[in-house]
Amino acid sequence: MSHRNARLTVFGRRLLVERVALGRPVAHVAAEMGISRATAHKWIRRWRTEGEAGLQDRSSRPRTTPHRTPADIEARVCELRRARKLGPARIGPVLGLPASTVHRILTRHGLSRLAWFDRPTGTVIRRYERERPGELVHVDVKKLGRIPDGGGHRVLGREASRPVRGMGFDYVHSAVDDHTRLAYSEIHDDEKVATCAGFLARAAAFFHSQGITRIERVLTDNAWAYRKGLAWKAVLADLGAVGKLTRAYRPQTNGKVERFNRTLLDEWAYQRPYQSNDERTQALTDFLHTYNHHRCHTALGGHPPISRVNNAAGQYS
Repeated sequence: MSHRNARLTVFGRRLLVERVALGRPVAHVAAEMGISRATAHKWIRRWRTEGEAGLQDRSSRPRTTPHRTPADIEARVCELRRARKLGPARIGPVLGLPASTVHRILTRHGLSRLAWFDRPTGTVIRRYERERPGELVHVDVKKLGRIPDGGGHRVLGREASRPVRGMGFDYVHSAVDDHTRLAYSEIHDDEKVATCAGFLARAAAFFHSQGITRIERVLTDNAWAYRKGLAWKAVLADLGAVGKLTRAYRPQTNGKVERFNRTLLDEWAYQRPYQSNDERTQALTDFLHTYNHHRCHTALGGHPPISRVNNAAGQYS
């Protein structure tokens, strides 16, 4: 790939070839373009030998690496990483390798960060992203204890604020579009079938209002409402969507809404002390607007989710 200060990009190489093909001396063209005659002759030679393909960038990787670590040693490094979760400084002495070599091996096999694979099993987590908005929507419910009037322990302290019997829980239903990360949430008193079905219908209406006019699949965990609920299945049928369930005890599959739940807690539910449950509930609307329209998302190159929705508008028309 050409670096940012390169004299010749692919376009510049084509221009070089075109000027030489008109009969002009290579040395004159090279001087005009600020490159050496040797470089100019190199690209002319490639063009005459390979045609247009010869003007493209090539990998700088060597064809052979005679001193590369043997495959059986690399396999042993990967095995220690998966089974014992050891780092380069620990694996190196065991196998008689420098820590830097072990790190390069782990990087080559996608194991250089423990966050990239499932800690209990050592299986590499396959991260995915759907190609278009509405292709897959993740749905989940987060259970939160209600806040008594006057504030809970975050306001009054744990000694002054004992748990209040009968306060119950809020159930935060959330839907996240896989491609855009656009999110929609509602707070309800339960997670029964009728509640889940009504939430899905309203979530679909929200996505439609933002330009995602079609939902193809809905991914959920194995809760009874999603597996057996007739009202839930009826809403899916009305939307023309297919319901998908995650594997049991595999929240990574539904990871985008699981990660959204963490953000929900950090930046809304526990972001500041609330004086009442109603105050926290009212703050959800502002959080969702900030998340969708203003909050930078690392998976989207630092842009908010709405940026992808706007770029893909009209694709289903």
